[in-house]
Formats: sequence, structure tokens, C-alpha cells
Amino acid sequence: MKHLYFDAAIAGCGVAGLYTALHLPSDKKILLLSKGSLSTCDSMLAQGGICVLRDEDDYDSYFEDTMRAGHYENRRESVDIMIRGSRAVIDHLLRLGVRFAKNPDGSLLYTKEGAHSRPRICFHEDVTGQEITTVLLRTVQALSNVTIMEYTTMTDILVEDGQCTGMTAETANGETLQIHSKDTIFATGGIGGLYKHSTNYPILTGDGCRIAEKHGVALEHMDYVQIHPTSFYSEEPGRQFLISESARGEGAILLNHKGERFTNELEPRDVVSAAIEKEMKKENVDHEFLSFENVPKETILEHFPHIYEYCLEHGYDILKEPIPIVPAQHYFMGGIHVDSNSATTMPHLYAVGETSCNGVHGRNRLASNSLLESLVFAKRAAQHIAENDSTAYREK
Repeated sequence: MKHLYFDAAIAGCGVAGLYTALHLPSDKKILLLSKGSLSTCDSMLAQGGICVLRDEDDYDSYFEDTMRAGHYENRRESVDIMIRGSRAVIDHLLRLGVRFAKNPDGSLLYTKEGAHSRPRICFHEDVTGQEITTVLLRTVQALSNVTIMEYTTMTDILVEDGQCTGMTAETANGETLQIHSKDTIFATGGIGGLYKHSTNYPILTGDGCRIAEKHGVALEHMDYVQIHPTSFYSEEPGRQFLISESARGEGAILLNHKGERFTNELEPRDVVSAAIEKEMKKENVDHEFLSFENVPKETILEHFPHIYEYCLEHGYDILKEPIPIVPAQHYFMGGIHVDSNSATTMPHLYAVGETSCNGVHGRNRLASNSLLESLVFAKRAAQHIAENDSTAYREK
């Protein structure tokens, strides 16, 4: 067994883990673990975009949109924190080099998605998550105080006197690591790997939640699982390809096998998914269709180039014909209970991103709030750690 010593150990290299590392003090030794390769985190798969409070006049409608989508089960404090923190996050991402779409005058170009009352979503083509994650990864890799280990899986946490003092992990070659740290951060993502049909990578198996439960760390709303209305229907095994919510925001419509529109595509995700499932049952079929006939060609080619290419590769030209779609597991609103600083019920253990539950999403997440929530609360976790830890962890 190999012993390693760090000030902060982070399990997960998606946007939540990376943003936490980026905001921790530069004099702290930080370790980031990636269960697989750095490219197989779910943040890379986010298509639609990231929400932002456009201006103060947008606050009430943004707050209401988030609450309504969550069936008013959201933690109001968390919703307020996320919305109020959005502009600083977007401005920071722009400074780091994220290439959000812009208008000819240089201002941000916003798109709209389901259950939003107005356009307020920043995006980069249809690969916003990949753009943000790539920029954050490049930035973190340049930090001399950060060590990144790929293909290394957290297996448990270290606990002394009721406090988290680090974690254990296993490398790809079977070596066991005992990682000692002042603070430990779970950024292990969701639970899609536990489902037969999911838009998530298979390696996402709820590791953080499983370990937290083992040690009596509070969990919350473990049954709050979001089904995305539109994944590309395929009989091939493996991860389902997501068809972004913003496609419907730009005018794509749902059709049944008779070519009839059967629901309002811009309702919250759980409502639209239920409508598709109902129509499938009514028609006794295993998929329905999404038509881009109302979306301008230039919008398809500029905003959805990767979706367009993927569908072409699988035999469908979205410029000319509808594509087969089916609902699939997409997101986990429950998880490890955390407070407004992303702290769990165990001292020195934090959880950020999809593995955490700060209550911001309620029972159903509003489209494009996931990246924003991850970044806002990862930043708060780092700030809380910095404010409460004045000394570095040193090998004894």
C-alpha cells in the first residue's frame, strides 16, 4: 500500500472537480482522481448550454422557471445562490477562453430551452460541456500545485474521530493508495451506469453516494432521477446519444408514427418524457420522432453541427427527415446532502456536482442548470475550505 499526502483530494475530473481545484489556494497541494480517462467525464457530454442571469429584470422569471421545473421542492436559498452567482461564473469562463456564441456586436448570444420563459442560455455549438471542460482541464493542468491521476478509482474514505481524513483508491494496475488529506471532495458524477439506457458514461455508478451511505453521511432524494425526453433511438448497446433540449427550444417538434404532433415540446423534461412514453404505449412502439422541419438550415448547421453529423452517420439527415428518439436516464437530482457551502454532514468531506444534493433542482432539473450549479457550488466549496483551513497537511 502506498501512502500519499495532500491538502485536498478530489475524486472526479468533471467541471465540478476541476473548478474546485481551480479555486483552492495556490499554496495547497491538490490531488484530482479520474476513474477513467480525462475525456470520459459526463461534463464532456453536456450539449445545450449553461444558464445565466441576463439582467436584474430576469431574476424573478429565472427563479420561477427553476422552481416550477422542480415542482417547487427546490431549496430556495440554493436557487438564489445559483442565480446570483451565475454572471461571475460566465465572466470567469470567458476570461479563461471559453468560446460562447456571440452576436455580431460581441455580446453573448442566448438560446432557449424547455420550461424557460426567455432565452438565457450561453452555448458553444452543441458541445458546450466539452468546450467548458476542455478549457478548465487545460487551466488546471497548468497549475504546479495540482496532481492528476487517471484510471484511479476511489474505493473508500479514511475516517478518524468522525472526521474525514482522506480516501483510499485503486490504480489501473491494482495498486492500493491511501490518500491522506485535510479535506476530501466528492465530484464523482451521477448514476447513469446503473441503467440499461442512459445518456451517461457507464463508469458513473454512484460511487460517492455508496461510500457516503456506508459511513452514515446523510443522503437526500435518492429517487429523484431525471429522464431526458430525447435520446437518439438505437438498438445498439451502450450509451444513448443525447439530442439536446435546445433543439426543441429552437423549434424542433415531436411527432408520432402518423406524423402527428402530440405534446408541447417546451414543457419541463419530466412532463415531455411522460408524454412520449404515453404516446409510445398508445401506439405500441419503442420510439417516436423529432422533426427539425421548423428549424432554419443555418441554425442546424451552426448550432447543432455535431448532432447533424451524428445523425448522418446513423442514416438520418435532419435537414430532410425526422429522427427516431426515445426517453433515457439523464440526470440525478438527489445525492449526498450538502449545505450551501457544499459541506456534507461529515466534517472535512464535501460533495459537488451531480453526486451532491444542495436542493437547487428540486424534483426535476431545469434545462442547462446543471453546469451552472456545479460551478457555482464547487467555487463555494473551495472558498469554504480556504476560509476554514489555515495550515497545510504535512506527512507525519
